[in-house]
Amino acid sequence: MARTASLSGFPEWLPQERLVELHVLDTLRKTFELHGFSSIETRAVETVGQLLRKGEIDKEVYGLSRLQDDEGEAAKSDKADPNALALHFDLTVPFARYVVENAGYLAFPFRRYQIQKVWRGERPQEGRAREFTQADIDVVGDGELPFRYDVEIALVIAEALSALPIPDFRLRINNRKLAEGFYRGIGLTDTAGVLRSIDKLEKIGAERVAELLKSELGATDEQAGLALKLASIRTEDTSFVQQVRALGVTDELLEEGLNELEQVIQAAVQRAPGKVVADLSIARGLDYYTGTVVETVLVGHEQLGSICSGGRYDALASKGNRKFPGVGLSIGVTRLVSRILSQELATASRSVPTAVLVALNTDDSWSAAQDIAAQLRGRGIATEVAAKAEKFGKQIKFADRRGIPFVWFTDDDGKHQVKDIRTGEQVDADPAEWTPSEEDLYVRVTTA
Repeated sequence: MARTASLSGFPEWLPQERLVELHVLDTLRKTFELHGFSSIETRAVETVGQLLRKGEIDKEVYGLSRLQDDEGEAAKSDKADPNALALHFDLTVPFARYVVENAGYLAFPFRRYQIQKVWRGERPQEGRAREFTQADIDVVGDGELPFRYDVEIALVIAEALSALPIPDFRLRINNRKLAEGFYRGIGLTDTAGVLRSIDKLEKIGAERVAELLKSELGATDEQAGLALKLASIRTEDTSFVQQVRALGVTDELLEEGLNELEQVIQAAVQRAPGKVVADLSIARGLDYYTGTVVETVLVGHEQLGSICSGGRYDALASKGNRKFPGVGLSIGVTRLVSRILSQELATASRSVPTAVLVALNTDDSWSAAQDIAAQLRGRGIATEVAAKAEKFGKQIKFADRRGIPFVWFTDDDGKHQVKDIRTGEQVDADPAEWTPSEEDLYVRVTTA
């Protein structure tokens, strides 16, 4: 289990834990690249004006200020200054800026993945950190973006998550057009306000959400009841369409949203069976989402919250009259890894990448040992050389403490042997030919 960080909300993994995290990151990167997504990295800071350009957000943003100004006095921060710098709280807003600034150099639709740290002023707890890693994929178009990318993004994420050492999961998918059209159809014009209230459903329950709808948005008992009935619909197939229509509400935007969500669920039933559900309670708090919205939970670990979320945004990025609509999802890597480690869902086969320690007969044999190590490394075998010629028993104990499975010995006649210190087996070996088994060549991450 991961140790408690000395600075709350800023986790640091031990070497063996970090190997689990690297396995997760490498798996995601490989999956994203197999689907043609290019890697980018954006700067850690944005201007406050950039971060807030779509209005106030519900994230606690870390602002930056210099400890001293040019006169050597403590600098004063000004939250209202749109040119002040702040750490980014997600990767979507920086990505929108990146697209606008580099539009002349990008080929659209632009497919990108981005694995990077972000910062939020969260109350630290398991699954919620102040500094954490996200892994995002997005597709952005120039002027328009076919809806088919909404379908593809969901399938890519389902494939990526399926390759990780985690419990079963469900992508819970809704469509903002469906929800907004329905609310409009029952006479609730502040659709954004209704969405914000519905987004609190799992935290505060249906009764309190109904009270919010009536007290803050002026909903009648009938309107609040219909909004909650819509949010209660959840199916693993396209039968949600009939359930929505059975509520008797008609609206053009509602029909558009129903059609889009039906396409996503229909494709998922065929290509990712059992991984996706239509869940009409999903709202997503950020206002820039305009269509498909997604939240993902681990089955049996729902209290952890969403491990992957996002959706469609048609107006987040723009340059004059030029619009860059997009769709994307973000995986909370640190949230996932913290649960993997705390529940011991997966472990690394050893604590270091090293497969072989080359032992020293004498301190004068260090150079020759380096030559042996170079030969092994040249064939992709991670190798260390002992620092001093202690008794072989001590050198073996050192390898054992490090988690290194093999120790290499060379006698005065130049004869080589390699010892598996786990079994005690020692055999003749040639540094130009010997290779450990595939299981021992690389660190393996295995599920419990």
